[in-house]
Amino acid sequence: MLSVQLAEMVDQPLPGVGEALDLVTGFDEALTNGLARLGEERASALTDLAGAVAATPLGDRVGEAAAKVAAGSVSEENVTALAGGRTALLGAVHDALLGRLDAALGRERDSWAEPPAAGTTDNLLSGCRSWLNELAITGWRGVDHDLVSAVSQTMEALLAEPRLRRPAVLIDGLAAELRASCPVATMEVVPARRWADLWARALMLTQAGGLPAGAGEPVSGRLLVLGVDVHEHATAVQAQVHAILEPADGGQCRLVRTSVAATKVDTIVGTAVWRLLSGAPVLLNALAKHRSLDIKDMPLLGGGDLVWHDDRATVGKPADPFTTARLQLGSALAPAVPPLERHPVRLAEPVLVEGYSVPKGDPMVFDFDGKTITVDIDRLPSCGPLTPAIVRGSESCIGLLRWDAGRWLLQPLAVQGTVKKLPVTAHNGDWAQGATDPKIAKAEARNGDAVAVLRERAGRLLRK
Repeated sequence: MLSVQLAEMVDQPLPGVGEALDLVTGFDEALTNGLARLGEERASALTDLAGAVAATPLGDRVGEAAAKVAAGSVSEENVTALAGGRTALLGAVHDALLGRLDAALGRERDSWAEPPAAGTTDNLLSGCRSWLNELAITGWRGVDHDLVSAVSQTMEALLAEPRLRRPAVLIDGLAAELRASCPVATMEVVPARRWADLWARALMLTQAGGLPAGAGEPVSGRLLVLGVDVHEHATAVQAQVHAILEPADGGQCRLVRTSVAATKVDTIVGTAVWRLLSGAPVLLNALAKHRSLDIKDMPLLGGGDLVWHDDRATVGKPADPFTTARLQLGSALAPAVPPLERHPVRLAEPVLVEGYSVPKGDPMVFDFDGKTITVDIDRLPSCGPLTPAIVRGSESCIGLLRWDAGRWLLQPLAVQGTVKKLPVTAHNGDWAQGATDPKIAKAEARNGDAVAVLRERAGRLLRK
């Protein structure tokens, strides 16, 4: 049974992964204290990282950079080479984990075709690279308000360029986190892995050819929704829909993702976040009513992401996500992973698991005849009906298999089961057009529409 095979895969450690991550940790510790202040131990960490990629095309360049940085030559070129070595090592970990998962699922994956590189405004990106290099020289422990503010002027120009929005948002986010943590020297614990991930990715995206060109391949057909993953932060919300595309030309079905997002304030929470996504009414209708979507000439990027245009979609017939998963998920072609997206934290593969029990205890696990998968209930969004109690009473689950902090976790997107002897089916997107739970709807009516109030106040201020 597929679910049992999946649980067995989760139980088996993958040789070499722990060792590779230890090398990354060593580099991140050196970055925390600054590449200009390397002791013997941290210099050795750079040498070890270079040794791990010695047999790759990057080997000579990373080895040379490690030796020069250890000797005190912390140039932008050498720092970039080390960031590339770190990125390649995490990419190898990603590939090993994804390869084992595909084998356990019997999932076929598309091959990557490199698109032409995008033209870039180099003076803007070079300013960002200089700032990122300065961060590496100083180290996280040395970051203060003056260093963070040094990138502000460059960021304003970068954010004004639509083509450079991806690195702009990434670097702006890193700067915001650093600014909120200043002075970093006083922090008890530095999020070294997270900041190093953001830093290295920013360096890669700002290189010549770091940003892919092209608007994607236009595709048409029927979109069958599997589930929606809601990413919510204090200032932003994104609904990422996982689905199966049936091409209009009769080709092989494909696993795809599509996302809609909006900015927000931290007072907008719960079901109110769906109102921020009102610019995609067709998509929200399909999520709430479990219907298919007919799309025409929707751009599909090489990594499997549909660039959503609500005016190119119409709501189709009812389509139960569990029926879709049982009949088509196993044979759908999975997308290739773009080179710069190859990182273990990116893994989020849709799966269907059934035939499990949920024993009491914490953390919650799905048990398949003694083999278990840990359930990530911390990712259950507040804007949907899924709760830990509903998940605990489930018998079937559509979820995303993730790899986080050295282990596999299953994030539920939808479940079927029994709660208090009653059959229950719940999906994250059920409340996309408003809460269907009478208690939640009553509470919303009592508290008022926060989104409408804030929009009215904003409009009043603009009219003054």
